[in-house]
Amino acid sequence: MPGNDKTDEYQPIACSFHDRLEAAAVTRTECELVYRGSDGAQATEVLRIADVFSRDGAEYITNDAGEQIRLDRIISLDGVALPPD
Repeated sequence: MPGNDKTDEYQPIACSFHDRLEAAAVTRTECELVYRGSDGAQATEVLRIADVFSRDGAEYITNDAGEQIRLDRIISLDGVALPPD
């Protein structure tokens, strides 16, 4: 609908997957992350999660390079798919 774009509104993720992301951040283990970029394109990166945080009503991870990825854009972590909430 023109003027009412809800497609980019943050959708909270399942608590169990959030816990998995936080555990990866705490242990600083290298992991494979598959996610959709802000342009909608799928990307795969091997990275270390530096932080999991909230800002402006959405949740994000930051990798060691300082890149931020919104949690609801994550498809999988180490082959484990983001479950439906």
